[in-house]
Amino acid sequence: MEDLTSSMDTAFWMTSGAILLLLVLSGFFSGSETALTAASRGKLRSQADKGSRGAQRALDITDDTERLIGSVLLGNNLVNILATSLATALFTQAFGESGVALATLVMTLLVLIFAEVLPKTYAITNAEKAASRVSRPISIVVRVFSPIVSAVRVLVRGVLQIFGVRIDPDSQIMAVREEIAGALQLGHSEGVVEKEDRDRILGALDLGDRTVEEIMLHRSGIEMINADDDPEAILEQCLKSNHTRLPVYRDEPENITGVIHAKDLLRATYKAISGPGGAPDALKTFDISEVAMQPYFVPETTTLDEQMRQFLRMRSHFGLVVDEYGSLQGLITLEDILEEIVGEITDEFDPDAEHPVTRGEDGTYVVDGAMTIRDLNRATEWNLPDDEANTVAGLVIHEAQMIPTVGQVFSFHNFRFEVTTREGNRITALRIKALR
Repeated sequence: MEDLTSSMDTAFWMTSGAILLLLVLSGFFSGSETALTAASRGKLRSQADKGSRGAQRALDITDDTERLIGSVLLGNNLVNILATSLATALFTQAFGESGVALATLVMTLLVLIFAEVLPKTYAITNAEKAASRVSRPISIVVRVFSPIVSAVRVLVRGVLQIFGVRIDPDSQIMAVREEIAGALQLGHSEGVVEKEDRDRILGALDLGDRTVEEIMLHRSGIEMINADDDPEAILEQCLKSNHTRLPVYRDEPENITGVIHAKDLLRATYKAISGPGGAPDALKTFDISEVAMQPYFVPETTTLDEQMRQFLRMRSHFGLVVDEYGSLQGLITLEDILEEIVGEITDEFDPDAEHPVTRGEDGTYVVDGAMTIRDLNRATEWNLPDDEANTVAGLVIHEAQMIPTVGQVFSFHNFRFEVTTREGNRITALRIKALR
């Protein structure tokens, strides 16, 4: 009888020890899952570059998140189910049929506290450190469970395809940009990131999504040189201009024959008048086409990041924008692209800048119609859509489906738009007020 009691006590303690070990393993799997999924890949990459092998292993195993999650969940479920089964058998032997309910209650509390909340709280608090520490054993687990997880993955993807859900393996890579943008917006709302810093970084990230036509100077605002004008008039125009580079046309503005640089023009005229063999009246017969550079044409659909690379590669700062038919639409400079990142760039030769956004005492804003929606959103912290239109005036025309007259008022996107000034068919000024 004593031997039977002794053997039962031994079985009890062995079972209890096994349950305790399984709970520790369950906590390990839960914490590892949280640490590896919550850890910043950017921080892990930085640590790996500094020589951390654990961080490098963590990066390697998180490359395939589907396999990682499948392996960890498989291990976690195995130990939880086994621990629950042993606890049920133990409590049933000790308390009879009521032991099932008691085992369920006790295991729920133990798993919740020690196998879920506690390890996951630690993992979230020390994500990168925990991910580096658990990377070695988890990599072994992933390798061992890989065949089972692969079969499960095929089954899961087949079921998801039935419901029209497709798994994109590059979704994590594509989400990096959105993650950075979201982190910047969150940091700004919490006061950690300054507005100017946020705008600069977001501006750089958006260069690949924006095209040349969105920021170009429209052809109606381009200052040009008529090649048929007298050389004295051309020289005077270049000296009075605020620009150092001016397009040269012949017969009609659409026929761009070259681009003149003020420095090249002055150098050539000085040589013709005062240089060796020069004559005071040589300016009258001066041919500007000999000084003009070949024009550089840019398709209007070119992205800003690609165009910036082209400018840097060609060592050029000036391009003429054309549409698919080769018609002149505007011009763009390297400075225009840089302004999308750092904001407005002015120098001593720029005219006094007018404030395109003026706020009134009643909360309304007087806005230049040619102002881009992106710049307006930056200045006011609004979120007006810019999918269908580039400028504020364009947005009003798009939404109204007409060219409004002065005094007309429209309400859309939770904003009130009033047309205050119009020149021809162009809306030159509006009064905008947020309705919420």
